[in-house]
Amino acid sequence: MVRGGERRRTQVYDVELGVAVERAQRGDEDGFAAAYRLVHPGLLGYVRGLVGEDAEDVASEAWLEIARDLGRFRGDGAGFRGWTATIARHRALDHLRKQKRRPRTSLIEQDVLELPGRQDTALDALESLSTEHALAMIAALPREQAEAVLLRVVVGLDGPATARVLGKRSGSVRTSAYRGLKRLAEQLASRGAGAVTSAAPRTLKDET
Repeated sequence: MVRGGERRRTQVYDVELGVAVERAQRGDEDGFAAAYRLVHPGLLGYVRGLVGEDAEDVASEAWLEIARDLGRFRGDGAGFRGWTATIARHRALDHLRKQKRRPRTSLIEQDVLELPGRQDTALDALESLSTEHALAMIAALPREQAEAVLLRVVVGLDGPATARVLGKRSGSVRTSAYRGLKRLAEQLASRGAGAVTSAAPRTLKDET
């Protein structure tokens, strides 16, 4: 459940991003730079959760593809975030395959109607952590849960957009996000945010 203030900030952000993308598609270099500044931090965080220390290289490959295919994109700011996340995910999975660390796909897909209130508890606690520690906790989740949380929390996509990026049903993505955030909330409640001291692992956990 997205809080009202956060929803409004996202809407303003997406309007600004949409304008920047339109300028970039007309060949305006400043427009592309603005779109890059708005999207890159979240995109890099998502990629880092997938491939760890190789994130900069993979993100660079993704941006080369984004720049090359920018003229084909059709949509608004929110759509651009989803489109760039899809490209980044493909590049990250290609990288993992080359490294012979291809993640497994979950065989379990269940629907849940709505994320419980514990989601906000986990999100609030994660916001108090450093980026490195937050990504360490998320990346330690099973892959399907970690990707859903990364796309929702780090990239800022809504449920349907996250489902499109992952190529799954919205219900499956809600389930993954629910389980991941519930697990994070339990971990934070049991040991406290300050107990997370390990660096982010190299890749997402493969177990389901």
